[in-house]
Amino acid sequence: MTNPDPPFTHEHEELRESIRGFIDRELAPHAQQWEDERWFPDEVFPRLAAQGLLGLKYPTALGGQGGDHLHEAVMCEELARIGSGGTAAGIGAHVNIATPPIWKFGTDEQKQRYLVPAIRGEKIGALGITEPGAGSDVAGLRSKAERVDGGWVVNGEKTYITNGVRAHFIVTAARTTPEGGQPDDSGGAQSGEAGRRARDRHEGISFFIVDRGEGVSSSKLQKLGWHASDTATIAYQDVFVPEQNLLGELHGGFKLIMANFQWERLAMALGAIGAMRLAWERTAQFARERQAFGRPLSDHQAIRHKLADLAASAYQARCVTYDALRRFVAGEEPLREVTMAKLLTQRACFELMDACLQIHGGAGYMREVWVERAARDARLGPIGGGSDEIMREILGRVLGF
Repeated sequence: MTNPDPPFTHEHEELRESIRGFIDRELAPHAQQWEDERWFPDEVFPRLAAQGLLGLKYPTALGGQGGDHLHEAVMCEELARIGSGGTAAGIGAHVNIATPPIWKFGTDEQKQRYLVPAIRGEKIGALGITEPGAGSDVAGLRSKAERVDGGWVVNGEKTYITNGVRAHFIVTAARTTPEGGQPDDSGGAQSGEAGRRARDRHEGISFFIVDRGEGVSSSKLQKLGWHASDTATIAYQDVFVPEQNLLGELHGGFKLIMANFQWERLAMALGAIGAMRLAWERTAQFARERQAFGRPLSDHQAIRHKLADLAASAYQARCVTYDALRRFVAGEEPLREVTMAKLLTQRACFELMDACLQIHGGAGYMREVWVERAARDARLGPIGGGSDEIMREILGRVLGF
């Protein structure tokens, strides 16, 4: 076995081989069918759970594998081998963005009710933050949670929610004070100075674990890519949420959002470099086998140089991402490095997929060839989890501009 790239060890590479084998046997053969059906079966989750893949970083006391983020990072990379970005997205949404807030901020009782069955694949989760009128402005969300006896009543709408149709529970952000008001324990508001309004917009947000049930409805959205995933708009109409389903501190939801973003964006970078590596390998093999003008495509200088450029791009993306990952698992606060990794990998992945499609020629434009789907799926990267424009704004501020 070759020496692994830091921060990974031989243990992680053994895990990689195990995950890759499972994906090749159990998931990848169904990729085209699931894409055509615009859905992958819920049974995928318990099948993953049986391999221990829904709880790699969670404690054994909760049914997890007792590993850490490096173990899950391996899985993030390998999910690209399913060949269906939508299936990978649905799995990733459950593992990387819906369950971590419960693990980090939930009570022991909440972990038993939601995280334990989620690790077993019995309950599927989604994260509900984005709204039709807010987008990347998470502090501008308008979904409201109002106090009632025994809990809260939630009204509002979320959109672009992965697993938004199938989820049994939605970790949902809602405003618990009027926008621009100063939060207090009663859920009311006090008028403040104009200079404090921006801060108040952030402080007046709380998180709730909302069960699928009365008053919760979903409408599936049609997309350019990720066809197998159930991206949806979710409407909450007078949904009662019991007191014990408040997640974390009242009015402390923005802190929870920020804590979740770093791993979500790092997971997206890892998924991109896994997809880039696979696409390059497949395209290089195609170029070696495809004959044009009496010789392999790879013997033509234009194609050979393009493959060299793509190899350099994939390697650069991997180096930037692994550096951010190393800092993250070491306990640093690598906002700059994670932001750079997310920004660079998503655009590079889409550009690499487009170049790979070009090398395949007319065949690459056909649905029967993997690269057609890969190119469409990759287009979401520069938008999801914080668009390129948001990443540049964050980075500019971190750099002191």
